[in-house]
Amino acid sequence: MSLDIESFELLLAAVQRFVKERLVPAENILEETDDVPADIVEDMKAMGLFGLSIPEEYGGIGLSMSQECQVAFELGRTSLAFRSVFGTNVGIGSQGILMDGTPEQKQGILPRVASGELIMSFALTEPDAGSDAAALKMRAELHGDVYVLNGTKRFITNAPRAGAFTLMARTGGPGAGGISSFIVPSNLPGITLGKTDRKMGQRGTKTCDVILENVRVPAANIIGGVPGQGFKTAMKVLERGRLHISAVACGMAQRILEESVAYAKERRQFGKAIGEFQLIQAMLADCQAELYAGWSMVQDCALRYDAKPAGASDPDVIMRASCAKMFCTEMVGRVADRGVQIHGGAGYINEYKVERFYRDVRLLRLYEGTTQIQQIIIGRELMRRD
Repeated sequence: MSLDIESFELLLAAVQRFVKERLVPAENILEETDDVPADIVEDMKAMGLFGLSIPEEYGGIGLSMSQECQVAFELGRTSLAFRSVFGTNVGIGSQGILMDGTPEQKQGILPRVASGELIMSFALTEPDAGSDAAALKMRAELHGDVYVLNGTKRFITNAPRAGAFTLMARTGGPGAGGISSFIVPSNLPGITLGKTDRKMGQRGTKTCDVILENVRVPAANIIGGVPGQGFKTAMKVLERGRLHISAVACGMAQRILEESVAYAKERRQFGKAIGEFQLIQAMLADCQAELYAGWSMVQDCALRYDAKPAGASDPDVIMRASCAKMFCTEMVGRVADRGVQIHGGAGYINEYKVERFYRDVRLLRLYEGTTQIQQIIIGRELMRRD
């Protein structure tokens, strides 16, 4: 699955213009209102951004992983909340259905996801199950041809906007083998949302608790129609998502570096631009070198992802995706820290955007699997090898 080279180049150029001409000028509005303007959301739908990763047969654009990462890089060069609006449709909200869903589920859901008519959320995390995803407690009890779901999901991205959830619940015994993945419409009786979370950064993103009390979900809504496969589906979804987030991190590192270089050329101390001082240049050089390394990792791993059979699980690609996610999200944190340092006192003031980007990128090291989870995945795979 990929877009032909000429069409992709046109799409990428359109995304670059959209970021520069529409999103960057709206960053202050986003920060002030804690929301993405409705007209921008409509423009995103018109551009097809909600269906970047969904095949053309379901109304999407059908990008390869490598192409998706290039687009994600460009979208990472502005406030991360803009990408978040459609990020769950492109990634964790839809990919489980695309990878493991039945033909009927794909035909019924994916065209509406690709158009932006239906916003999907990925509901895995719970109050007592985050990194230890196999320990989730939400129960799904079979009664005839429906499952009755009870429990709470936490920190669910786009839940306030969602029309449906890709939701993991326990249909069997303990551990990963007892988890199933459901398509759960958000308007079913018994579903309530908690208050929208107030976060350190990424203003404009929407997360909250999702509470299910005796919610009746048709058994036909189990993704793939087979109970007990939900954990495997979730892990495959997260593997792809980690590459996407890695590319976003690289895009934001590029933006912070550009802001820092511009400030270093403009700000004068001791009679000359601070960028002429070698210690400032050293910080800029460290940012550039780490960004180059991270982006190279992402591009290499994305090509490997595209080369493996569709739907197949390759331990080496899984490990490399974790390497990319770990390195790139930690890298952008260091770049953001240097960006604030280069700006000096101005970097601590909201008027300069490195301050908000510093707060925004901190989350990248937590979701789609923390840095420590990536270390475990990498180390475990290395120990398995002969």
